[in-house]
Amino acid sequence: MANQSVVVMEKPLPHLGLADWHARLTQLRNIADERRSQAFELRHTSRSLRSETRIQSEWDAHSNNALLIDRIAELERWRYTVQACLDRIEREMKLLRDEKAITERELENFVTSLLVVSECLTMRDCRLGAELTYDEGDTELKKELCVVENSQRLLRDQCQAAWEKLNRLEEVRFKLGLEIANKKEAEDIDTAQVNLTRENGELSFKPDATRIPKDSCTYEAWLEHTKNIKQMADNEHQDTYAIRESLFVCREKARNVVKAQQDRTEHIIRKRIFETKRAKNELEWQLKKMREEMEKCLQEIATLVEALEDKTNLLKLAETRLENRTQRAGMELCCDEVYQGLCNEVYQLRNTQKALREKINCAKTTYNALEDHEKKIETDLRNKEHSLMVDVHGLDLRARLKAGELKQTQTDRNIELTKMENQIPPT
Repeated sequence: MANQSVVVMEKPLPHLGLADWHARLTQLRNIADERRSQAFELRHTSRSLRSETRIQSEWDAHSNNALLIDRIAELERWRYTVQACLDRIEREMKLLRDEKAITERELENFVTSLLVVSECLTMRDCRLGAELTYDEGDTELKKELCVVENSQRLLRDQCQAAWEKLNRLEEVRFKLGLEIANKKEAEDIDTAQVNLTRENGELSFKPDATRIPKDSCTYEAWLEHTKNIKQMADNEHQDTYAIRESLFVCREKARNVVKAQQDRTEHIIRKRIFETKRAKNELEWQLKKMREEMEKCLQEIATLVEALEDKTNLLKLAETRLENRTQRAGMELCCDEVYQGLCNEVYQLRNTQKALREKINCAKTTYNALEDHEKKIETDLRNKEHSLMVDVHGLDLRARLKAGELKQTQTDRNIELTKMENQIPPT
């Protein structure tokens, strides 16, 4: 101890042996290798994860963009389809309104027909005496009244059906317009999502972005709803064509039936006027012959009266002769041949006077009968003249029925029937 020149001081800690030192070094080396290996694996897996997530994100974005584009194309296709249905519905509504307006005008024309027929019936009811009969003219006028009323009822029912159809078409048009607006709005929203990128400044986190909206529906339900809307529009379109065709057919049928009945009524009235004229001419001829016969009868009565007066003077002469011969005296007062001859003359003259008086009375009776019949013929003639005037006036009244036809030429009617108003250039 005395030979030590330096004092060595050691830490009061346990010292490791060389073997432990080597073991520790080996342990540190192994741990470093393991950590480097783990870091390398981490970097490799991170690189793979980054690549996979980038590719997945890009493909997801591309796929969703493609789905959005396909959805926009589908929405646009359906919107064009629904728009075409809406255009057809609007065109059919316009055509149906036009047909309904034409039918209503035709219905208004029937009011004139009713007034004319009513006036004709009232006027013909003012006929006098035996001319107030239920003839063919009255029958045809009443038939025309029934035909016009039935045509009015038919066209009124058709107009009512057209009005109800227009209301349904208006409802369908509203639904189609709403459907088009919704699809257009959906197209705009999806187009905006396609154009939206991650550099956009409007991006932000949203609370519960994956939630299902409250009023949402499935794709199948949306597709079924869209098909139902189109099918409903197609059905209404088909019904509208049938109603327009029914309006046109009923209007033309009513017009033809009423026109045919009007022509038949006018024919019957003209026939009745002809018969009345013929009867009037015959009565005038009968009246003329009656008056000629009355004049002859008066002349005959005057001749008979003159003959009676002549026979009266002859009777006076014969009776005076007989009376004067009674003044004979004695045996001269005898019933000789002269007396017998004068008595026979007196008897003959008296019988002649009696016969003449009877003939005069008969002639006067005949004259009175002719005079009474003349008055009846005159009365009947006046009634026929009045009836003739009534029927002629009725024909004049019925000229109003053709006033509408005079305003529309056959060319205009053909243009209306062939629906070529829009193809003819304006004059």
